[in-house]
Amino acid sequence: MRDIAIPKHFDSGSAQDRWYNYWEEKGYFKGSADSASEKYTIVIPPPNVTGVLTLGHVLNNTLQDILIRWQKMKGKEICWVPGTDHAGIATQSKVETYLKKEKNLTRYDLGREDFLEHVWEWKEKYGGRIIEQLRKLGVACDWERERFTLDDGLSDAVEDVFIKLYKKGLIYKGKRIINWCPKSRTALSDEEVIHKEEKGNLWHIKYPLANGNGELVVATTRPETMLGDTAVAVHPEDERYKDFIGKTIMLPIVKREIPVIADKFVDKEFGTGAVKVTPAHDPNDYGMGERHHLPMINVMNDDGTMNQAAGEEFNGLDRFKCRKILVEKLQKQGSLVKVEEHLHKVGYSERGNVPVEPRLSDQWFVKMKTLAEPALKVVADKKIKFYPERWTKTYNHWLENIKDWCISRQLWWGHRIPAYYCSGCGEIMVAKTQPEKCKKCHTKELHRDEDVLDTWFSSWLWPFSVFGWPHDNNDLKEFYPTNSLVTGPDIIFFWVARMIMAGLEFMDEIPFSEVYFTSIIRDEQGRKMSKSLNNSPDPLDVIDHYGADALRFSIIYIAPVGQDIKYSNEKCDIGKHFATKIWNAARFRLMQAPLSENWDSLENISTENLRDDDIWILSKLDKKVTELSDALTDFEFHKYAHDIYEFIWSEFCDWYIESAKSVFFKGSEPEKKTVFNVFDYAFSRILRLLHPIMPFLTEELYHEMGYVTEKDSIMLSPWPKVFNKKLKAQLQITDEKEKLVNNKFELISAARNIKSTYNIPNVQKTPFCIKPVDKKAEEFLCSDMSGLKTLLNAEMLTLIKDDSELDGPAPSSVSSLGSVYLPLRGVIDIEEEKKKLNKQEKELQALLKGINAKLSNENFVNRAPEKVVKREKERKIEFEEKLKRLNNMMNNL
Repeated sequence: MRDIAIPKHFDSGSAQDRWYNYWEEKGYFKGSADSASEKYTIVIPPPNVTGVLTLGHVLNNTLQDILIRWQKMKGKEICWVPGTDHAGIATQSKVETYLKKEKNLTRYDLGREDFLEHVWEWKEKYGGRIIEQLRKLGVACDWERERFTLDDGLSDAVEDVFIKLYKKGLIYKGKRIINWCPKSRTALSDEEVIHKEEKGNLWHIKYPLANGNGELVVATTRPETMLGDTAVAVHPEDERYKDFIGKTIMLPIVKREIPVIADKFVDKEFGTGAVKVTPAHDPNDYGMGERHHLPMINVMNDDGTMNQAAGEEFNGLDRFKCRKILVEKLQKQGSLVKVEEHLHKVGYSERGNVPVEPRLSDQWFVKMKTLAEPALKVVADKKIKFYPERWTKTYNHWLENIKDWCISRQLWWGHRIPAYYCSGCGEIMVAKTQPEKCKKCHTKELHRDEDVLDTWFSSWLWPFSVFGWPHDNNDLKEFYPTNSLVTGPDIIFFWVARMIMAGLEFMDEIPFSEVYFTSIIRDEQGRKMSKSLNNSPDPLDVIDHYGADALRFSIIYIAPVGQDIKYSNEKCDIGKHFATKIWNAARFRLMQAPLSENWDSLENISTENLRDDDIWILSKLDKKVTELSDALTDFEFHKYAHDIYEFIWSEFCDWYIESAKSVFFKGSEPEKKTVFNVFDYAFSRILRLLHPIMPFLTEELYHEMGYVTEKDSIMLSPWPKVFNKKLKAQLQITDEKEKLVNNKFELISAARNIKSTYNIPNVQKTPFCIKPVDKKAEEFLCSDMSGLKTLLNAEMLTLIKDDSELDGPAPSSVSSLGSVYLPLRGVIDIEEEKKKLNKQEKELQALLKGINAKLSNENFVNRAPEKVVKREKERKIEFEEKLKRLNNMMNNL
């Protein structure tokens, strides 16, 4: 053994800070459009500017980092553009909450300009948190390219797109039913509404005919909206109500005379078959209102309180308080027939977490059908591939049934709509700057639209706006289209589909060719991790405790493709123990001798000293290069993590290093030189294969081993390549040779299991006998008896031809190469072992007798809880198996 400088343990915290600063200083993350190399581009899904690092970010960005580092090692010019999203509703809400709590002010108290100053201050103070946290994770983003969706250049792109689509007739302003968030006091798109199943009520209310000759009973889940009813509808083929069609009824409480109409939309089976029609407060009612030319009465304010149109009695009341008072009033006057419990889905504002209010409102919309058609085609033609592929069906369903996109938001934080209104004639003018006068009536009294655009209206341009579009430049030419997008399936509609539409519309080219949808992270109970449940750990705390590499590796290791992840911090032990295993392997190697001079080549290796085990590890390594490359190509990150884990832990560390010890400790100098060369060559490739997922550990060890100088990096080392035919032949690599060594390790495992059966510690040396299956197996085993003896930890190793050569009890196990025997005489006290086994046999028989008695008792089987009976049956199987193994052991003795 030699003295070495490598520490006993990997100091992840020190390595993370040191190497990340080094990579940045060296400019390894920078992408140059002038490079002649093939480009590989990723744009980060921009996290909210107010966000903090979550485990979802850890997973998503680790996956992107794996791709970026892998492609860099393959020789590509990488460009990973980071950035953040202004997150209109979320950011404005945070600032409004802060102002109310700290200064007892509302945005209306401050006015638009002062309020926006506060938001920008907030952004400057908190906006960079998630970026700094991503650095802690080790991501290789080109930070000089960092963008923000409200940057000047990106804002110009947003305005240009709005104007282009408006001139093309794809953007329009119209009065339609939209989803309204009373808390944020803004319109929402359909995708920003989360539907929750809730227990509610179905109120049955009498609507009397205006002529006094009868009544209709209407069932509703929202009685407060009846104040805006302008009709009652029945199905035209409903025999119960044919005589009512065309007549008028009196709206209870309001005393407004409204018609009874017939419309095929009405479900005859719902409630009473007669439904109230409130066109200003229900999308389906709005459709009937248009078809029947009904008045549309809005009875609510933008904060969810009732307005003047609801009547003096209810004006100013919260919508749910109004409901309560209204129902009581209906009951007192005898109009409430009955109340039934009713399970239905209620739409909630994604940001405000309050029930949305369908509301007739004047908003800006994008016509989506025209944009959706080419977006459907490029996915159908496989120009863009989804991983897992099943998300294609979800994507297609949404685009095939797409509705116009409500893009205006009643906020102050965001991209203000570039539209101006004439105070004289009401003419709308869409332009980047305010016109001097109205183009229609020529008045100079113009005012700009107060609303801002939906946040997604800027992020759908992200893949090309970050490169300076609409201005032509080399970055845009070289880095667009991007290559891979890694994102969550929950924003397939919000973002992925819209980016595809925008890319095709404005760049006439797809924005990316591959989309990988990540898993959703849940806690051990299966609950989605969230701040409200307080079940999401802070990733920075996890990094401090386990290390960034351990977190990165563990979260990929436990993430099956397309399935949700059950996470707990303890699972990071997988990555931490793995890092320790690799560190110890490097340390053990350096304790033997300095790095081989020709570690990076096998061309001149001495094949006469090449053992079968050396050939085996090189064969395994060669195949692993292909398997891991294929896994990353197919976005099978879970397979990549599992395959490299098994290869390093089991095949390299547990088998090859253990096999090499016989040479390290007892081999000749030429033999040692050959094994050191194989070890160093293989380990250098292993570290490169591992680098994309564990960058800090691999960089540290690449330097500690001496594979690179202080001024170099593993990031610049090439991704391993497979052996050519000539080298494979020179190294004698064949599938047959690999299979023989596999079978040898199978035999050794079988021998170790025999020792374990008799509670003989693996460190205790014991004799072994092996009866080979044939002459070929015998020759193979004889070729490296020293190595075989070391792996078996055998005191003495004998090859036999017949069982008669055995002396005394010798339990055996069969393997592909032959039978292995462990002679027990002198290893254990056979008589004591017999007594112990006899005692255990009696105990097991007694236990089985009691269980059988229970299970043969009909009263127990029929009356005991099902889980108790099931457990007894499982115990019976378990004890019978134990008894069987015990009998085998006794027979061997």
